[in-house]
Amino acid sequence: MVIAILGLGSNLGDRVGYIQQAVQFLKDAEGITVTETSSFYETEPVGMNTDRWFVNAVVVIDTNLEPVPLLDVCNDIERRLGRERDPSKGSQKYLPRTIDIDILFYENLIVATDRVQIPHPRVHERAYALVPMLEIDPEFIHPVLGHSIKYIHKTLFEPEEVYLYGTRRENDE
Repeated sequence: MVIAILGLGSNLGDRVGYIQQAVQFLKDAEGITVTETSSFYETEPVGMNTDRWFVNAVVVIDTNLEPVPLLDVCNDIERRLGRERDPSKGSQKYLPRTIDIDILFYENLIVATDRVQIPHPRVHERAYALVPMLEIDPEFIHPVLGHSIKYIHKTLFEPEEVYLYGTRRENDE
């Protein structure tokens, strides 16, 4: 078994409900044990043309799945929860979605293939992933950068806004 850290996000429909369902599907998946879930955070969208804020969380799992089969499980959960991908629009990285599940880290493994990149290539730039990780393991060392999550977060340049879910006032938008 290895430890992997997944990032979950939703900005369509019942955002909290989609995150909760995704966590339950992960718990039900063969070869995966969810060991920790961060609090939920409401986060400003990054690189998107939308006013709909995200709900994000981080989940720590123990798994016996290799990275690509783990990605397949994540993609299947996204599909089951209504995530639609239009092949004519590429990966749709920056479009609204019911659910997005990313493999942020897989132990200290570094993987770069056409299907999966670990660590996630932009995790070090995204407060919406780093803030929940601060809650779980601020001293976790990014295997490529060699710095802790706490240090990476502290040195973010112009981070997006991140609020503990339920604490953002509407006029904060």
